[in-house]
Amino acid sequence: MERGLPYPQPHDVTPEKKNKRKAVNQMVTEFFAGMIPPTITHQQKKIAIVCGKPRLYEPDALKAARAGLMAHLGRYAPETPYTGGVRLVVKWLFPATAKRLAGTYRITKPDTDNLQKMLKDVLTDLRFWTDDALVCSETAEKFWNDIPGIYIRISDIEER
Repeated sequence: MERGLPYPQPHDVTPEKKNKRKAVNQMVTEFFAGMIPPTITHQQKKIAIVCGKPRLYEPDALKAARAGLMAHLGRYAPETPYTGGVRLVVKWLFPATAKRLAGTYRITKPDTDNLQKMLKDVLTDLRFWTDDALVCSETAEKFWNDIPGIYIRISDIEER
């Protein structure tokens, strides 16, 4: 363990433990969905007062963004959903412009955590996994790119 950290780090595997791991066929789902990524996010739900009680609802633009993700990502759903811990890697590629050069990071809104929330909800609805709580390792990046879309890689995480 690294000094000062009360928990083991991913690289803290003794040679004995490495040799005792069983070889397992790792399930991997990897694809690029060519589309203009949504800029409206899960964070933009609205509240309405109905019969004196607050109710959350999705505005039409958020419903359209969710429907667009469902349509583009549904064809990539695995035959069998993931049931154990998974690693999720997502690269959000927004259309480059004359001022926003391809390959550079997008440092403007929407925030990656808000983008990821809606994406994980959609992937759950599409049965990529049984529960988005299974995502225990996550990497998200936003870029400007000549070809817009979303790159997604989902892989099993070996249990020790």
